[in-house]
Amino acid sequence: MKQKQMAILMTMTIGIFLCMLDTTVMNIALPAIQTGLHTDLDTLQWALNVYTITFAAFTIPLGRIADQFGRNKVYFAGLILFLLGSLTSASSSTVAILIIGRALQSIGAAIVFPASMTIGINSVQLSKRNTAVLILGITQGLAAAFGPTIGGLLTQFCGWRGIFYINVLLVLLAAIMCVALLPMKNENIVEAKLDISGMCLVILLLFSLTLALVKASAWGWTSGKILILFVGFVIALILFIWRESMASDPMIRLDLFKYRHFTGAVVMTVLSGILFVGVMVLMPSFFTKIQGHTELDAALMITPASIMVFLLSPVSGLLLKKMGARQLIALGIVLLGLGYVGLSVMNPRIYWQFAISCILIGTGYGIIIGPITVLSAGDFTGELLTASQSVTGVFRQIGTVLAVAIFVSALSTNLVTAKAQVWSAARKEVKKLSVSQTRQKHILKVTHQNLYSTESTTTSNKPVIGAKTQTGIISKETKQYLVENHGTQWPQSAKRKVQTKIAIVVREKVRKINQQVHRYQEFLSQIVKNKMTTAFIKPYQVAMPFAWLFLFATLIFKKRKKKILKTCSQISEQKSRNC
Repeated sequence: MKQKQMAILMTMTIGIFLCMLDTTVMNIALPAIQTGLHTDLDTLQWALNVYTITFAAFTIPLGRIADQFGRNKVYFAGLILFLLGSLTSASSSTVAILIIGRALQSIGAAIVFPASMTIGINSVQLSKRNTAVLILGITQGLAAAFGPTIGGLLTQFCGWRGIFYINVLLVLLAAIMCVALLPMKNENIVEAKLDISGMCLVILLLFSLTLALVKASAWGWTSGKILILFVGFVIALILFIWRESMASDPMIRLDLFKYRHFTGAVVMTVLSGILFVGVMVLMPSFFTKIQGHTELDAALMITPASIMVFLLSPVSGLLLKKMGARQLIALGIVLLGLGYVGLSVMNPRIYWQFAISCILIGTGYGIIIGPITVLSAGDFTGELLTASQSVTGVFRQIGTVLAVAIFVSALSTNLVTAKAQVWSAARKEVKKLSVSQTRQKHILKVTHQNLYSTESTTTSNKPVIGAKTQTGIISKETKQYLVENHGTQWPQSAKRKVQTKIAIVVREKVRKINQQVHRYQEFLSQIVKNKMTTAFIKPYQVAMPFAWLFLFATLIFKKRKKKILKTCSQISEQKSRNC
């Protein structure tokens, strides 16, 4: 490629990297944000969902707007909007402001992403187009894969707000390169209508499905609200397909799905994305909240998956012609399935067991993402090529939305069950303590606060009866003894002897009580860790069979055509050439 073409392509990778990075960069920082903004995980996940839902819903219509008004100018405007959203998110004091900031970011991303793909692909000659598609596509996967690692580094050293401030530097770099390399005047424009109905239906069906999955555990799977949401999703989906088949300028060109490899690429984009993001969204919280690691430690612990994606996604794209789509992607699914088997049976306290599962999942996803990037482009040219990349980007976001909704919802349900079990065990254990009912109520109050208000997985090691309280008890019992035995007028020496004897008895009682409470605290701390660990691991145990069922999706891809070696006699009969 020429130097300017490569420079433009690299500029577009910055825009794509920004958009895809922010789909997963928050994952590792969720515990820190949850603490900083004093919110719960159910509410906070909407800061993730608002980004991916809005991104998915507006990518294609805003791509059309870019075609109408000039891609370079609209791309630059998208960068500025993304910058404003990042600054709003970084400075947010409540979860509501954070969600607003993320919504602004997502609209900016919905402008930048399709424009980046179109500008990048059109910046190179036809002979280099597949290479450009591969570079841009792999950038998407790598940004999403390394999001948690980058998020962990920034959260550890800059606080959780750093994951948004870093966007400022990247946006400024992309904006400067954009102004330097891309003409802003006299751009070629494309006359295209906006599919407003299709856009509204996409928003409705994505929001209905996501809300249903997120709230099903709290409202009940058979509750009226959840059933209405699922019915709304189905109706919106049917209307969307009907609308797109009738529209002259559809939001999603349904004729793309006539091509088996494209359909397979879209399906595998969603399915593999669910399995990969499912690990990246839960395990950081597990390592920080349950095992007490720092955000940096948690980021490094899940980095093996990102490294394998980085190493294998370019290689697997090149292996496509040699192995064939069905075999190569089936291999990736098998490795993902093995990774989920590992997550289901591992002891999470032994890191190497998790690391093996993490490597298998990263390897499987890396093997899948390269081929589906190439297959999604196929032999398309012109408008069909641009449309195929926008549609693939939309479905990548849908996969992320579903992963967050499914896994976070499952975790929330499991945590409710785990906390109920811990609370039941705590009440039984407190009754065994040799303390007054008032003291038992106080211990249970502190336990309940740690469990439900602060969501702490550790208990205080402070003695339940401190030195100050102990001194007060000794003084009170001494006075009571003297009153009962008419000793208020005794000499001070006699009073001190009484106090000394009472102090010995009180200190022994206090020691035994504190010892009992300490054992209670240790018991509770252990049961909390065990129950919470189970809550985090169970979603992977449930998802594991589905990971293997995803193998059937590889049947969408065509079988690789085997070369038939002709015998000498066959060649002779055809009068071609001599053996």
